[in-house]
Amino acid sequence: MIEITGIRVAPERLDGTDDADLRAVRQAVLRMLRLAPDDLASLELRKRSIDARKKNEVQLLFTARITLRGGQNAERTLLKKAAKWRVGKQLKTVEAKPVAWKRTTVLPADDRPVVVGAGCAGLFCALALAEAGRAPILVERGDGSRERTRAIATFNETGVLDPESNIQFGLGGAGTFSDGKLSTGTKSPFHRLVLETLVEAGAPRRILWDAKPHVGSDILPRVVENVLARIAELGGEVRLRTRMCDLDVTGGRVQSVTLVSHDRATGILREEQLGCSQLVIACGHSARDVFELLKRRDVMLERKTFAMGVRIEHLQADIDRSQYGHFAGHPSLGAALYKLAVHLPSGRGAFSFCMCPGGYVVAAASEPEGVVTNGMSLSDRAGTNANAGLLANVFPDDLPGDDVLAGLALQRSCEKAAYAAGGGGYVAPAQLVGDFLQDVASNAGGSVVPTYPRGVAWGKVDPCLPDYVSETLRAAIPLMGRRLRGFDVADAVLTGVETRSSSPVRVTRGSDGQAVRTLGLYPCGEGAGYAGGIMSAAADGIRCAEWVLGL
Repeated sequence: MIEITGIRVAPERLDGTDDADLRAVRQAVLRMLRLAPDDLASLELRKRSIDARKKNEVQLLFTARITLRGGQNAERTLLKKAAKWRVGKQLKTVEAKPVAWKRTTVLPADDRPVVVGAGCAGLFCALALAEAGRAPILVERGDGSRERTRAIATFNETGVLDPESNIQFGLGGAGTFSDGKLSTGTKSPFHRLVLETLVEAGAPRRILWDAKPHVGSDILPRVVENVLARIAELGGEVRLRTRMCDLDVTGGRVQSVTLVSHDRATGILREEQLGCSQLVIACGHSARDVFELLKRRDVMLERKTFAMGVRIEHLQADIDRSQYGHFAGHPSLGAALYKLAVHLPSGRGAFSFCMCPGGYVVAAASEPEGVVTNGMSLSDRAGTNANAGLLANVFPDDLPGDDVLAGLALQRSCEKAAYAAGGGGYVAPAQLVGDFLQDVASNAGGSVVPTYPRGVAWGKVDPCLPDYVSETLRAAIPLMGRRLRGFDVADAVLTGVETRSSSPVRVTRGSDGQAVRTLGLYPCGEGAGYAGGIMSAAADGIRCAEWVLGL
């Protein structure tokens, strides 16, 4: 098999469909390698990215893998000839190494691991355990996708919050309703397996080769339901509307876990103590009660750096023009993304996070009387606005005292301040960028209409954040405007507050994956402090499953 990198295709040759990508790359490969159409036995796309460094010459770059009808002898001959051509450096021989779930010996039914949390980390951990024959018990405090979607819609329309089922809690975790972005800066042998599993569950096939893949919050709920069904099909037990409320750690080892389940139809609460020698905690970054429980049970926790700030919204058409010039709006390019970071003389820095092209700012509260924002896009990314988190780091030394949960307290205080600034009802405080830079309150919006569903109250956003965060953002926005034209436009909208980008706590684990001084407890994913996004969390879930399996 031959891998070819740097295959350039002009946007005019594409229409945004998978078939058009395949046709164009096939034609380019035949031309580059001087092959006849019948010489190709197969062609597989492996990567698709956009080269927009020259605004007047935007191109798409592909990586593909091919096999020839003449087999390996023909491939060796082609490589030998191509070594003399200009494209020779773009070719190499690769060996297909499909990643598959590892099978292990099935253990007795009474030795079933328990996985707490059905976000991306917990789902993939439970799936790996189920594929290995361990029949895990997967516990999720929130609802399945349909009920969770209804709970979110009710909150958006009425302001009635379900603390157990919302943007943060429920099947698929926070990632389900934040666009389903699958790009990652981490490396893992499990990434391909994660993508292939999502495609099998109903995600678009394009995620297998798109350099910045995403599923969309309109498709992802169905995908995670199908992953859940696969876990059950393999013998796993799934318990929704079930919350871990206690943990028995005796002699430095997990002995049991106490669960409370809520029957939505009857309103009855049932408590059960479940014997458990292997417990995976994949609770996500917003399960504050879990961190409080772990602290009470003397599980080792540590402060970690996290980030807070606001959501910033621009017109997507303006971002498209800034990124793609006169190619803006071409269907093969889609809605433009950006990723920005600046470092200031103060030693602090700011960065964009979870950028949602053609997306919407969402109401992401999970506790009463606290405003939290996040962002999402649907699969077509066709919304009028672009939005992203605009964040500054909060370092452990910024926090008062020595309480390991001080970061949680800071998040909560900012969320309650935002609730008060919005006037209640989960209305969010908002401010125009121009006014924010001049440190004056906004009275009304401009060309960018806020998409936050509960409505906004114009005024100031910085009183809801620590001074060092507000000052960092105020210094960073003009610098970001130099890197992305229009980023600092006066009527862009800031909506507060974004506090849940990552966990402020790490559950310390050793080289064997178990929590330090608590045997049988496996901290997992973003909430435990070991991931930052869907892909890294899913990969960490599989890694934790291997630790549980002793691999």
